[in-house]
Amino acid sequence: MINFIGITNDNHLEKNIAINQAVLSDYKWFWVDFSEPTEDEIKHLSETFHFHPLAIEDCVHDFQRPKLDYYKSYTFYVTHILREQDERIIKDELDFFVGESCIVTFHKVPSEEVSKVWSRFLSQESLTGWDPYYIFYEILDKLVDNYFPLIYKIEDELEKMIENTNKKSMNHLMDELFETRNMLLNLLHSVNPMRDLLYRILNSHHLNVNRIGERREYFSDIYDHLLKLSEMVMSNREVTADIRDSYLSLNSHQTNNVMKLLTIITSIFAPLTFIAGIYGMNFENMPELSWRYGYIFSLFLMLLIGAAMLLWFRKKGWFK
Repeated sequence: MINFIGITNDNHLEKNIAINQAVLSDYKWFWVDFSEPTEDEIKHLSETFHFHPLAIEDCVHDFQRPKLDYYKSYTFYVTHILREQDERIIKDELDFFVGESCIVTFHKVPSEEVSKVWSRFLSQESLTGWDPYYIFYEILDKLVDNYFPLIYKIEDELEKMIENTNKKSMNHLMDELFETRNMLLNLLHSVNPMRDLLYRILNSHHLNVNRIGERREYFSDIYDHLLKLSEMVMSNREVTADIRDSYLSLNSHQTNNVMKLLTIITSIFAPLTFIAGIYGMNFENMPELSWRYGYIFSLFLMLLIGAAMLLWFRKKGWFK
């Protein structure tokens, strides 16, 4: 679906314009939104707007890294939308063609950020201050703001893992932990490139000569948010590493305790087994076999040896 808004030279807003009937030169500037476009609608990128084939190719092919490319009368931006679905973080692409006289947004899935700015723009009584670069800023700001709830939820999940109030098994916790680390890594692959994209916007001479330069403080605010997001993601990955190391240390400690107990039991029964083995051979010339109190004496001797070894192990601190 293609939505078209045009702003005439006398700042009059025209909406619900059919793309096939629009005369682009009649507008001071315009906003065209390609939402879940069909193959025929995608052709308008080249046939109507004459965008560069490489930029169109980046739109058509999914999972491009966030970036910007300069062209003669516009700049092409690739950004990422992050959302949660079935307890997983889904990454979608939102592309922009931004120039002095137009902004074109392109997304293959519905975009909440674009819809909100679109509705707000249509509800404005005055269009003063609105232009393609301000719309670009508004969408980008909402897009980045929607990253925060995802990280806050991960932080809450990590807090639950640390407290383990549900008494989950260590294997279950480790599975959840590695899943969380994968989610953080997925976030990092979007947050850091988006941060680099904003850095280029703020420090590019090519962009600062246009109206982005006039709104430098706005884009600087988004860049600050992305810096904070990047730090939060890295901090949470360090937390997951600490939790993982703690779980592994605890597991190793429990294993050592089990091995220590088994070693004590084995050490106690070794001499008892030795005594029982000797007198279980049933040779005829074993004088103790005919002794009346031999059986009781051997049991007493075994008990004495076992008790002595227990006391000795306790004195050595094996039970601590």
